[in-house]
Amino acid sequence: MSASQNHALVNVRHVDKVYGSGTHALQDVNVDVHTGEFVSLLGPSGCGKSTLLRIIAGLGEATAGTVLVEGSAPNSPRQQPLGFVFQDANLLPWRSVMGNVVLPLELTGVAKKERVGRAKEVLELVGLGGFIKAHPKELSGGMRMRVSIARALVTSPHLLLMDEPFGALDEITRQRLNHELLRIKAATGATVVFVTHNVFEAVFLSDRIAVMSAQPGRIVANIDVVTDQPRDAAFRGSDVFSQTVMQVVSALGEGALGEASSEEVAA
Repeated sequence: MSASQNHALVNVRHVDKVYGSGTHALQDVNVDVHTGEFVSLLGPSGCGKSTLLRIIAGLGEATAGTVLVEGSAPNSPRQQPLGFVFQDANLLPWRSVMGNVVLPLELTGVAKKERVGRAKEVLELVGLGGFIKAHPKELSGGMRMRVSIARALVTSPHLLLMDEPFGALDEITRQRLNHELLRIKAATGATVVFVTHNVFEAVFLSDRIAVMSAQPGRIVANIDVVTDQPRDAAFRGSDVFSQTVMQVVSALGEGALGEASSEEVAA
C-alpha cells in the first residue's frame, strides 16, 4: 500500500442491517477504505451493496455496528462533504446543465460567482464545458450521468460514493465512462467507493474489490487488482485482467452466489 493510502478514510465494523419487515440485508460487515483508493463493492443483486453505500453516506442507519467517515459518524459535520452519484442521473428537467451542477452550492449558500466558477471547472473536467446551457432532455444517457458526476464533484468531496451509475447504459457508453471515471479520479485525487454487479467493470476500475455474499450481505473476499493506474483499453486484454476476473468469479461462486451461476453476475 502506498504512503497516500495508509490512512483509512472509511471504517465499517460489524455492521448489521435489519429492516422493519424482518429482511436481514447486511450481517457483520467489516471493510476499510483508505485515502486515495478506488474500492468496488461487488455482489449479486439484492446482496446489500447499495444499503451499505447509503449507510456510509449517512442516508440510512445500521441496526448494529459502527461506521466512521474521516473518524466521525456519517451524519456528523465535517470540513469536506461527501459526493454521491445515484443509479439514475436524477437531474432537474427544468434546469440547465449549469443549473443542475450548481445546486449543491446554492443549497449551502455559496455566492453565485464562486459557484458558477466551480461548476464550470467540473464541467470541463467531465467533458461538458460546451453544454452548460443545455437541458437534460437534450443530452444522451451518458452525458446526463456526466452531469450527475459533475454535480457530485462540485463540492470538492474527499469521498465519492457511486451506486451503479453506469448500470443502465449500453456497453460501449459504459466502457467509455469507465475510462473517463479513472481520468477524473486521477485529476481530483478523490477516494471512490463504487457499487456494481459487473465483474469486468469492477476489475477494470478498482484498486481493490470487496466481494459480498448473497443476502444477508457479508464481505467474503477482498481482492487487490495488482496493476498501475490509470488503465487503458489494453488492460482488458492483459493476463492480470483475466486472472483477476477468474479470482473474483471464484470468490463469488464460493461465497456470494449460492444457487446462482457466476456467469449471471459477470453479465
